Amino acid sequence: MQNGLDNKSFRHLKKLLREHDIRIEEMPAMRLASDHQAPMSPQEEEALFQDAMADVNPLSGAQKAEPRPRRPQAKRHPKEEDDVLTSLQHLIERGRGYRVADTPEYIEGKGFAVPKEMVRRLHQGTFAIQDHIDLHGLCVEEAREVVDDFLSKAVKQGLRMVLIIHGRGLCSPGNPVLKSRLEQWLRRGLWRKWILAYSSARACDGGAGATYVLLRSRPMTKRRRKRLMHENEHIK
Repeated sequence: MQNGLDNKSFRHLKKLLREHDIRIEEMPAMRLASDHQAPMSPQEEEALFQDAMADVNPLSGAQKAEPRPRRPQAKRHPKEEDDVLTSLQHLIERGRGYRVADTPEYIEGKGFAVPKEMVRRLHQGTFAIQDHIDLHGLCVEEAREVVDDFLSKAVKQGLRMVLIIHGRGLCSPGNPVLKSRLEQWLRRGLWRKWILAYSSARACDGGAGATYVLLRSRPMTKRRRKRLMHENEHIK
């Protein structure tokens, strides 16, 4: 006995059905293949499918979804695919192949009478970094004071190559604030006469979130500028 019920495993079911003349209707032709029963033939399967779909209404012409044509894919040579995958792996694992100069975040500039080659060499890391500052967490006014103090000390100490870390400004609603202001200070501010060149740093030194600054040994004064312009005219 379990839970007050007598479990007799349907022992008297046949007798009960016979005494009360109860008949069990046979199920439609749904058979499962087993070890003792042959599997359904394709005709039987099709008849079963059609019976199951009898109440399904087909979509009208306007509702039918037209199959999208497949776009032909350009075939790549196996060697080309291997080269692409290898380059991608090197980019992910080691950063090899990534060039800050190829991104929209890259900035650069140069002073008067400075060849373009100087900027290229600067970005390539030709010059050793002699000092650096980090402007993270500073507002514009604080950053301006820190940059002025830093460059003033660098000039007095005779430093030629410094790094200013300002961040990429990804949290700024518009353009990167500190990065944009720093470029203004280097290009138009007090320090423009001391700037030989500047450029976004390489990825290993901060990438677009840092700027190399190459300083002159002496400022480019108006008098010196006029003299250089005069000499250039004679050379031409």
